Amino acid sequence: ISSHSLPRNVFVHMLMAATLYASVAAFLTLIFQYVAVAFPDALGTYYPGILDTIRQSEATLLIVFPIYLFLSWLIVRDMAAEPALHDFKLRKWLVYFTLFISAITIIIDLVVLIYNFLGGELTTPFILKIIAVLATAVAVFGYYFWDLRERDKKTWMSRKRAAWIASGIVLASIILGFVIAGTPGQQRARRFDEQRINDLQMLQGQILDYWIRQAVLPQQSEELEQVLSGFVLPRDPDTTAPYEYKQIDDLSFEICAQFQSHSGNLGSFS
Repeated sequence: ISSHSLPRNVFVHMLMAATLYASVAAFLTLIFQYVAVAFPDALGTYYPGILDTIRQSEATLLIVFPIYLFLSWLIVRDMAAEPALHDFKLRKWLVYFTLFISAITIIIDLVVLIYNFLGGELTTPFILKIIAVLATAVAVFGYYFWDLRERDKKTWMSRKRAAWIASGIVLASIILGFVIAGTPGQQRARRFDEQRINDLQMLQGQILDYWIRQAVLPQQSEELEQVLSGFVLPRDPDTTAPYEYKQIDDLSFEICAQFQSHSGNLGSFS
């Protein structure tokens, strides 16, 4: 290996390894969230938190995985032009480290599977997660174990085929994320609705406070604004229109908002 290309090769190999680990972590995180959506936790899983994790993992895969593919292609191209790169020590260290991590993951995965099986605690979500981790670890281990020993230039098509298969699986996982979490437009509408719910809850609290102090309900929502307290009536975050308030009788009222991702109102309090 020429001395002038050594820093470049170190950079490319280190970055390729980092993007590989980040891609695998993001992919498995996506799969785990899909399992959580398909099989909700009886103790109560925070669904918006799942959607946020899905978006983060999708963003990671959309940026990091293409970089990994490009760097892998760059390394294969360089090895074809300079066969000495097959024996590049840093490359071998990184590949063997990847094999080590994959092997440890497979072993731990199997131990956990057997342990839970013997304890009678196997559940469908647990089994699906175990399968996802095991399949991913085996795929990574198998590919790099083969790649470490393969020097034939004719294997370019095999590497290309592996890249297409991996890209298809990652793309399918990302598309599924859009189906579950929604498009950017749907996500924006959902955040607007969350803000509307927060506003209505705050408005409800102010109405109750007014009733405690005045012993009557306000006839109009504008009566809640007080100079001393500094309370300002919230407005719709998208249209800036005021929320609808209606006094039903002396002890009940209704506050409403127009939701985008789902219709309805917060309800009435009496």
